[in-house]
Amino acid sequence: KEAMVDIGSRSKSSQPHWYERHVQPCVAELLGSALFIFIGCLSVVEDVEGTGRLQPALAHGLALGLAIAILGDI
Repeated sequence: KEAMVDIGSRSKSSQPHWYERHVQPCVAELLGSALFIFIGCLSVVEDVEGTGRLQPALAHGLALGLAIAILGDI
């Protein structure tokens, strides 16, 4: 009986906490989206003549890469 109790308690502790399953992914999605939109909008605010579409495209690409690097493991 003791061996069965130990096995049952190990399986329960291996499950992630409710915060890690529900709250962390939502917060990560919120922060990633906010970072992506904020940096993207800031890249267009001061549009200098001659940069064309390159500046916003690079800013969005860097923001997306940064969000993935920071929040990707969540």
